[in-house]
Formats: sequence, C-alpha cells, structure tokens
Amino acid sequence: MIRLALSVALAIGMAGTAAAQTLTIMKGIDAPHYDAQRTSWGPTSDIVNMFQDTLVALDWDGRTPIPYLAKSWTISEDGRTYTFKLRDDVSFCSGKKFTADDVVYTFKRLKDPAIKGPFAWRAGNIRELRAPDPYTVEYELEEPFSELLLQLTMFTNVIHNKESVETLGKDYGIKGADGTGPWCFDHWQPRTEIVLKRHDAYKWGPSMYKNKGPVKFEKLVVKIVPEDSSRVAAMMSGQFDITHQFPAQFITQAKAAPMLTVTPAKPNFQLLYYGFKITRPMVADARVREAMSIAINRAEIAKAILLGNADPAFTVVDPAALDFDPATKGIIREDVARAVKLLDEAGWKPGADGIREKDGMKLAPRVYFTANANSARVAEAIQGYLRKIGVDWRLHPWDSTISSVKMMEQDYEIWSVTVPYLSAGDLMNIYFDSANIPTPNRMNWKDAETDAWLKQGRSALTESDRAKYYALVQQKVTREHLWMPVLNINMDQVANKKITGARPHMIYQNTFYKGLDVTR
Repeated sequence: MIRLALSVALAIGMAGTAAAQTLTIMKGIDAPHYDAQRTSWGPTSDIVNMFQDTLVALDWDGRTPIPYLAKSWTISEDGRTYTFKLRDDVSFCSGKKFTADDVVYTFKRLKDPAIKGPFAWRAGNIRELRAPDPYTVEYELEEPFSELLLQLTMFTNVIHNKESVETLGKDYGIKGADGTGPWCFDHWQPRTEIVLKRHDAYKWGPSMYKNKGPVKFEKLVVKIVPEDSSRVAAMMSGQFDITHQFPAQFITQAKAAPMLTVTPAKPNFQLLYYGFKITRPMVADARVREAMSIAINRAEIAKAILLGNADPAFTVVDPAALDFDPATKGIIREDVARAVKLLDEAGWKPGADGIREKDGMKLAPRVYFTANANSARVAEAIQGYLRKIGVDWRLHPWDSTISSVKMMEQDYEIWSVTVPYLSAGDLMNIYFDSANIPTPNRMNWKDAETDAWLKQGRSALTESDRAKYYALVQQKVTREHLWMPVLNINMDQVANKKITGARPHMIYQNTFYKGLDVTR
C-alpha cells in the first residue's frame, strides 16, 4: 500500500527548478469555499489566514492579542467602545489601499442577516461602527464583550475588500478573494489544490514573526491528499514541505525519519466529540445520551487508533484551557453496567436481535461525520462498544466539501466534528447559545439559564466574573450530556528538514498561520 501511495505522491509532487521558489503544503480535506464570514469550517480557516488579515493577531501563547492591522487600541471604562488606530502602510493584493472604511464594511457585512454568518457573534453585539478618519475605527458595542480582542484574532473577522466581494458576488471565496495577507489568492481547484502567490508589497507582519514580509517564496501550493498512506509516503519521499495533517497513527514513524521534523503545536485545544440533536426522539432523554457516553473506552480508542497522539476527553473543555471549570471533572465516568441500567430505566428494551426498542422504534441513531480515516475508525470503534449495550449506530460519512452542508440539514440524531477553540468561553458561545440554532448549535439546545449565563460571561468586566458564568454553563451542558467528548487531539506539524522557521501556531487548526519566517 505504501509503495502504491508513493507513486501517487510522486505524481502530484513538485519537481525541478520551479520547486525552489514554491512552498508545498499538504492537507487531507478541502473546504466548501473560502469566504470566512459564511462558515465555521476549519478547512476554510487555514487558507483564509494566509491571504487575509485581522485587526489583531494571536501571540504564540494562544491567549494574548497583539497589534496587526490595528497598531493600537483603547477601551472605554464601560467596556463598550474600542477605538482602533490602524496602520497607514497596508494595501490589498489588488493594490487598493487599506483604510477604516474596509473595517466598517467588513463587520457590517458579517452582521448582515443575509450572510447567515455562523460565527458573527465573535465580533460582539455591535451597536455602531464609525470611521472618524481614514485610520481610526470606533467600534461601539451594545454591551461589553469580555473576549472581543481574543475573538478578533479569528479567521471569521479577517478584513474584506468591498470591491472584491461585490465584483465576484456568489463566486467570492470560490473564484477569488482580495486580502491584505502575505499571500494572495490565485486559484482553487476543489478537492485538488489551492494556489496562492506572494504579496510583494506586504511588510506589516505581526511582532510574533522575525520577518515582517514579504514571504520567502513566490508561490504556495496546497494539495488535497485525502488518503493517509499517500500523505505519509509523500512526506517521507520529500515531495512536500509541510503538513499539519500527517496521520496520527504514523507520527512515531515521522519522528524517527531522518528527513522530517515533527513539532507539536503548543498550546492546542481540539476536541473530537459527538453531539446529540436532542429534539429527535431517540436521543431526547438525557439518560440515553449519558449511556452512550459512558459505555465506551476512550483510553483504548486513543491508544489503538491514534497511537497515543490524543488524550481521552472526559470534559467538554480541555483542563488547560482558559476558564475551564474543575467541577466538571467526574461527571462523565465510564461504566458499562450503569449504561445498561440507564437504558433500561429509559424504557429501551433489548429486541430479538439484541438491539433495543421502544414504542416500535429501534435504538439505531443516524450518525454524521466527515469522511477521513481517523474519524471513520473512531466512529466504528464507538459503534462496536455500543452494540454491546444494544445501541446500533448507523454511520454516514460525508466528504469534507459537503459535510458541513449535510450537517446543516440536520437529518440525524448524532454528528461529529473535531472543533478547535481558544477558551472555555469560546467553545460555550459557539455551540450552546440558542441564537446559534440550527448551526452550530446543532443540539437545538434552547435554555434560558444557559443563554443568560453566556451573556453574563461575555459582558463580564472582570476575569473572575467571566470564569464564574462560563463555569455554570460548562456544568449544565455536561450534566445534560449534550455532547459525548471523546478525544483531545494533538496537533503536530511535520516538515521536511530543509524547511526552517516553520513554528506551528495553534489557532483554529492552522499551524502555518502566516508563514513569514518559513524558508528553505
């Protein structure tokens, strides 16, 4: 298999003198488009961050916002108004000069109901945006947003050029997109490759990089290689420079390979979870949801499938994340006997074939997930554990370019994604606010207490108040077993040893981020 995969990798690799000026990256999955405001999809974010910029950047610690397109800012005493002073030396790839009008346009578009931006909340509840001069933005909120600066580092909030958006219309993010990033969008061939070119005028890199721009390569080619074995062979044979989607089961091989360097992204918060659509009768009872969660062996899954490159997850939020609540530890305890008891109590009795039934319905939930190797193996492992207690998971894998669309249709009881996040508040606000129904709040969780606590956490003026309210949310959603947390996934960058300066960044599954210091 590896020999066959190697021939595939050689066929798609870069060769010859052109390769010297081309940086090659490999991904396992593609995105449905590259318009950051219209998606929550991780495969969009890493490419967008290369060709578009945010007002503030996220430092290597994963917690500290630092100047970027905004060179400084002040915050009013009531926490409602942020005044951003912008750089005056920035231009888009098209040559258009960046000004405050671009910032105002960007966030008005993000908040436009027609966009249906799933992550529009990341920009806060905006009351008014003002541009008193070309390089000042007054960003006024309806109420304080305790994590605004942190959220403004995210790909959802990259700055757009109105002319590009309006010229391309429905093809924006598909046939092109203008940006101020170190790379410029050249072309995209779905499921095959994304090609970016150097932004020669770029010189405004954030302080986290030694090189402020431009980048060292003329071109960046990102190839989509879905097969695990092909990605392994391609990196081993030197056909690609960097990947952050090297199959976890082969990381030990990569570490031992003389031609490769493996660097973990630290910190890193990525949760592989299964969510329950609680409005579906099969999973409406919290006892059924808890039974599924406690009937599996996470340690075995982490060891057998990811070969130790993930940690068992018994809490929704990683214990190392900002505002994690220790009181959520111990709510989820693996216990097969208790799982059986819970299903019995909920009225689901074993049928003649061993699968539980109730009111003429089999306990056979539809499970949607993105079709990649690890996700499939984890889903199959869980399916095996649950069959032992009379639950028959019906697995429905979808290609990455359509899985987000299929999940939006909500024709399932359970879905799975691996979600990257910055903090407890970040994760809670993404998924558990009723304003985010039907996506990304795919549970259809509508709870007044949860909404109130989230609002109080967002508007808190002190760190202690923010942590207190986000803790209450964590406790409630964990006790309701709205999710089955399974694994905290490690994220490693694998690079050819000829590549230097490729320090991985944790932000939203990116690692590469801007790539300003990368050289060969």
